[in-house]
Amino acid sequence: MRVVHKKKSRLVSSILQHIKDNIKAYFLVAIVLLIGIVLGVSFVNNLQENQSQEVQSYIQQFVETLKNGTNIDTGKLLSNSLQNNLILAIVMWFAGSTVIGIPIVLGIVGYRGFCLGYTVSSLIATLGTGKGSIFFITSMLLQNLILIPCMLALAVSGIKLYKSILKDKRKENIKGEIIRHTLFSVMMLIFLVIASFLEAYVSSNLFTLCIQLF
Repeated sequence: MRVVHKKKSRLVSSILQHIKDNIKAYFLVAIVLLIGIVLGVSFVNNLQENQSQEVQSYIQQFVETLKNGTNIDTGKLLSNSLQNNLILAIVMWFAGSTVIGIPIVLGIVGYRGFCLGYTVSSLIATLGTGKGSIFFITSMLLQNLILIPCMLALAVSGIKLYKSILKDKRKENIKGEIIRHTLFSVMMLIFLVIASFLEAYVSSNLFTLCIQLF
């Protein structure tokens, strides 16, 4: 037990030290994510009436379908989630490995924030603050508690690589930093895979149960 506790303490210390060493980069990507969320919420709030009705109709139909006993295909959901997270990790790794790719990385973070803000705002607009919040918590919160930090960490890793290359353009340094960035990206991908399984087998069941209760 002591060995496990020590390992956990070291892991937490390493994570905190990593954040501390890259606090400015984390602040930047967090701001980009927040801007994306705000834009997503604003977009929903400024939809034309017919567009808003289409979004609300889609959500209501989906909820009614599940209420009527239709089950979520967890296998397909897992496959889609794994595919999306794999693409996310690869694109952010590749873009973060190039000097000109940082705007792409930040663009992905902003887009993900936009999607999150759009989805949450649409749920609340359709189902009300109470039900909308509960549906978000049961269907999306769990996996996003892993996905969002991983995405931010991937972005920061790319920014760190970019800064390192600017400071030292020797081949040895560039090669070493790319290897570090790659290993870090693989570690984040493992967490993203975990997030996919949580989405498919935990969040989907919680969401279905929540709909049946309401």
